[in-house]
Amino acid sequence: MPKFKFRLATLLKLREAARDERQAELSEAYRADDILNERLRQIHDELAALSVGCRKAAGPGAVNIDLLIESQRYEVTLRVYEKQTRAQRERLALEIERRREALLAANREVKVLEKLREQQLERHREEENRRDVKRLDEVAQRRAAAAMAEAEA
Repeated sequence: MPKFKFRLATLLKLREAARDERQAELSEAYRADDILNERLRQIHDELAALSVGCRKAAGPGAVNIDLLIESQRYEVTLRVYEKQTRAQRERLALEIERRREALLAANREVKVLEKLREQQLERHREEENRRDVKRLDEVAQRRAAAAMAEAEA
């Protein structure tokens, strides 16, 4: 009997490649999210350091007004940058969800073909077993007929 060959193997390979590509795209989006998270952390660290610096500059003794004004401008700049980064993260969250759904769909397509392959392989094995049983039955019948002919002779 011929060896089992899944007729849709090429399609399965294409679907697997598409799934792997969707996985890579999702991983890329997660890396971008990690970068944005790191930026937000850096902004928060800078804001905290700026706050400490402003308290020191406004403390007892001579007050450096220029330093305080420059610190406030920098704080405003950091807040704007923080707001932009948060907006980017929100857009990226939507993109991550879209890519995650695309990966799920690609996984389903691969699983459907894998299940079909398994079903066809099982049918192939059953057919192979039926043929083996049939051949063994024929051999047994021939031997039995030969034994009867020998016994009659």
